Amino acid sequence: MALHVMDEANRCLQCKVPQCQKGCPIHTDIPTAIRLLKENKLDEAGKMLFENNPLTTVCSLVCNHEKQCEGHCVLGRKGAPVHFSTIENYISTTYANKMVAGPKPSNGMRVAIIGSGPAGITIAIILARYGYKVTIFEGKDKIGGVLRYGIPEFRLPKSVIDDLEYRHLELKGIQVRPNTRIGGAIGIDDLFRDGYKAIFIGTGVWQPNSLHIKGETFGNVHFGINYLNNPDSYKLGKKVIVIGAGNAAMDVARTAIRKGVQDLTCVSITKEVAASQYEFSYAQLEGVKFLYNLKPVEIKDDGIILREVEEAEDGTLTDIEGTDKFYDADSIIVSISQGPQNAIVNTTKGLNATARGLLDADETGHTSRPGIFASGDVVNGARTVVEAVAHSKVVAESMHQYMQSLSKEEKEA
Repeated sequence: MALHVMDEANRCLQCKVPQCQKGCPIHTDIPTAIRLLKENKLDEAGKMLFENNPLTTVCSLVCNHEKQCEGHCVLGRKGAPVHFSTIENYISTTYANKMVAGPKPSNGMRVAIIGSGPAGITIAIILARYGYKVTIFEGKDKIGGVLRYGIPEFRLPKSVIDDLEYRHLELKGIQVRPNTRIGGAIGIDDLFRDGYKAIFIGTGVWQPNSLHIKGETFGNVHFGINYLNNPDSYKLGKKVIVIGAGNAAMDVARTAIRKGVQDLTCVSITKEVAASQYEFSYAQLEGVKFLYNLKPVEIKDDGIILREVEEAEDGTLTDIEGTDKFYDADSIIVSISQGPQNAIVNTTKGLNATARGLLDADETGHTSRPGIFASGDVVNGARTVVEAVAHSKVVAESMHQYMQSLSKEEKEA
């Protein structure tokens, strides 16, 4: 492994204007990290990576590298790019074992983090560095959000999240309250009552989007995000059709095959899949079949009726009448993205949502109510992990500035 990593590192041209860094949503200083590694300064490289991106170990595994750092590498124009994902994973996982420092001295101010997905974890880590007493409220039994319950084990091992929790949360004095949904027994106003000076909402998007067609309530129909949450609780049968062809649909398909499904087909309404080429190619390798320019019309107990659509150059889709065809399947999985669950908005006065039900927040995370901030998927809709981290770094600084601007009386109240 180390030899392979060094082979990749030695291919880096150390460009004066690194396109790889421009392609990274979080602007990781890739040339410096590689240079430090080659100079036997792995610890310095690791420290730099973690300070820039608290989820560097995660991003090294799940980022869409082909469109970001590696996709912008100049070597990729005529051959293979430098595979920084491999280098980043080696540096970050090796250095992580040395991260044993305890919490910073307390500044006496409490912060509440609602949701422990990529956004919530990032905010918690950054604010803990400033000395805030951070409590994370997580609705499920373990932290991670989409990292744990939406990305399959074969792409992101749960051990990576467990290690992150130990080194970044437990060792830093960040407290976690699992199985606690804000908007139920505890509300936003309860948190302010108990002295939290700022509240961050990063609850993600867990409400699956539905097809709104006849038969969607039948027992052979499931939603992709629910399936990924706990695939072992489903009995899908041998033949499955997945409606959708994005990255999440690839995760659903590849997971189902690993759980024993023998015949799996993904249905794309467009002529090309929405998933990355990397995920698409792996799905094909593993035996997933694909149908294109088809839309679901009606679900039956033993399959689904699909209709052909015509796709214009501008992307407009038009039904082709008379083309309805039945496709047999034991189960149908609907994987066409997700929206937010609105328990917090519905139980909190003065907190505005957009027409899509997403939290209304500005570029720095300020919501319509002072002291409440938000970022991640609950603001922007389903996006990538690294995009959530990048935006959350900005929001964390915004929260820090807000709390430091409070009067002495407000800080002590």
